[in-house]
Amino acid sequence: MAKDSELWDVIYDGIFVPTKNLGDPTVAIPKTRKEFNETNRKVVEKNFRAKKILVCGIVPDEYNRISTCLSVKEILEALQIAHEGTTQVKQSKIDMLTTEYELFRMKDDESIQDMYIHFTSIINELYSLGKIISRNKLVRKILSVLPNSYESKVNTIT
Repeated sequence: MAKDSELWDVIYDGIFVPTKNLGDPTVAIPKTRKEFNETNRKVVEKNFRAKKILVCGIVPDEYNRISTCLSVKEILEALQIAHEGTTQVKQSKIDMLTTEYELFRMKDDESIQDMYIHFTSIINELYSLGKIISRNKLVRKILSVLPNSYESKVNTIT
């Protein structure tokens, strides 16, 4: 578990570049690979390990998006933008899905199962974008969109 946590640190913090101090005034410059000590190698290796995990876990089309990324942080950011969009796009998606949730109704020719599948897909998309709706609100929403033929069951539940 600790190793996994260290890999996430590399992903979120970015690649670690070992440096050395030179000159007067002192300036930090990157070490060459030949100058790495054992600790430097272990830390730099984490970036390669994390990158390998991400690269091996994606399909070829996704690989084309991230093939030029140098660090795992860049890979993560590229994948997030590709799938979630920028912050503005993400917020627009959340707003659109929230409106769809609020206006959600069961169609006349729709079965309960089909209605629930459609409802769940809206909720799952909202959840994947970070918008979480409480279980109580979800249940109340489902009960409110059921047709009148289910009124006795709705009354029993509520």
